[in-house]
Amino acid sequence: MRVLVIGSGAREHALVTSLLADPTVTAVICAPGNAGIAADVPTLPVAVADPAAVAALAAEVSADLVVIGPEGPLVAGVADAVRERGIACFGPSAQAAQLEGSKAFAKEVMAEAGVDTAQARVCTDLATVAAALTEFGAPHVVKDDGLAAGKGVVVTSNRDEALTHAAACFANGAPSVLVEEYLDGPEVSLFGITDGMVILPLQPAQDFKRALDADAGPNTGGMGAYSPLPWAPADLVDRIAADVLKPMIDTMRRRGTPFSGLLYAGLALTSRGIRIVEFNARFGDPETQVVLARLKTPLGGVLLAAAQGRLSELPPLEWHEGAAVTVVIASQGYPDSPHTGDVIEGLALATTLEGVQVLHAGTALDAQGRVISAGGRVLSVTAVGATLRQARERAYAGVDLISLEGSHHRRDIAELASDA
Repeated sequence: MRVLVIGSGAREHALVTSLLADPTVTAVICAPGNAGIAADVPTLPVAVADPAAVAALAAEVSADLVVIGPEGPLVAGVADAVRERGIACFGPSAQAAQLEGSKAFAKEVMAEAGVDTAQARVCTDLATVAAALTEFGAPHVVKDDGLAAGKGVVVTSNRDEALTHAAACFANGAPSVLVEEYLDGPEVSLFGITDGMVILPLQPAQDFKRALDADAGPNTGGMGAYSPLPWAPADLVDRIAADVLKPMIDTMRRRGTPFSGLLYAGLALTSRGIRIVEFNARFGDPETQVVLARLKTPLGGVLLAAAQGRLSELPPLEWHEGAAVTVVIASQGYPDSPHTGDVIEGLALATTLEGVQVLHAGTALDAQGRVISAGGRVLSVTAVGATLRQARERAYAGVDLISLEGSHHRRDIAELASDA
């Protein structure tokens, strides 16, 4: 089968890498891709949020399956346009993608599905924001209702900072923001591949959202991740699949907006039980890098079965023993004002290390053919090992061989879990 992957991040590089390892996949094309992806497969330019352009490209390259990575194209209706061409597509419709596109909509569906989540107030002005902050108390959680690339959330004990974030969301055109109660406990990311009827949960991961060590600094799109979670209850995946993922897809189907694709549950293991923090409508980044590194079952066949409504025909997923860790290298100034155009060195050397792969995100080639930074999160250095400690050591060994002026990365990814 010929697969077209849409997107340009490390998540898409991980998808491309896994698809290339599937013996049923004869060709992988990526649009628009990045410098690292272009070294592995053909890449083509495309406006990823233009449904007609992506659908036309899929037909032009004779794709048997289109896999959509980012949330923007899904909310814009790219999956709908591809399916209208008669091409199988892994990704939800525009209506179903509102689970990520609108946090208020997601809360509505969760209430209908009986899924536990944080209490929230939808606010359309600063006065209602202020009232909600008083109601819930500190720490304050304020979220942009729409898409914000993982950076639309502020969690703070400073009331003025919370109000300032809400004001910035409104100034950027958000019609509403959510103020939520704070959820205590560790966070977990769990992906479920679904055809709208059946859902296959993947292995859980934990990501690190803050820019700096010890969870300091601003929220980012994610600075690293690891899987599995040695501290998690043994029945966690089964419980989330039964109590969260399945009720959500059943409710979406009953509402007339069936969800087919990747349902991502971000949840907190609170003192009062499992609570949903958010849903996303696509593979998460950087969790995808570690989860796919551990997946033994060939990916292409699973995604095609989901796109064609055949997941019930598949055997259970198989997983490699051991663990995976990914560390994100970010450019100078990320997340506020990323610096681009700097030459990256040491990439080839890092990839020679056992168990290490370097997945590109914000990279491009300059006029001399050198790999340069072209975004905020530049690389995901991902390593597998027999243990979490070994995977972590390998990932940081790879990071230490890479040079990018002014770049920064966290040094504590999976540190506490490795010591558990």
